[in-house]
Amino acid sequence: MSVDEKKTVRIEDENDRWRFTCPRGHRDWEPTNHHFWCVSCARAEGVDGVFHELRDKTNGDHYARDEVQLLTPAGPYDRDLDRRGSA
Repeated sequence: MSVDEKKTVRIEDENDRWRFTCPRGHRDWEPTNHHFWCVSCARAEGVDGVFHELRDKTNGDHYARDEVQLLTPAGPYDRDLDRRGSA
C-alpha cells in the first residue's frame, strides 16, 4: 500500500484525536513501531493496552497500523526506524 492510499492521521491534532480511537473508544492511544498502545485500556484490569487497528468514529471504519500514515509536527512518524541500519 502506498503512502497516497493510506489514511492520514495527525497524531497531535485535537480533531484527529477525537476522530480516531482505540477499539474501545479511547483517545489516549500512542503509536509504536508495529502496533498501537492505549493508556486507558492498559490501566483497566484484565485488558491489554496493545491493539492493531484505529477506529474512525466518523464512519466506523477500522485501519490497521500499516494502513495509516501518522504525522507529527516534525513530519511522518516512521515505523521502520527499528529496521534501518546505521550509516
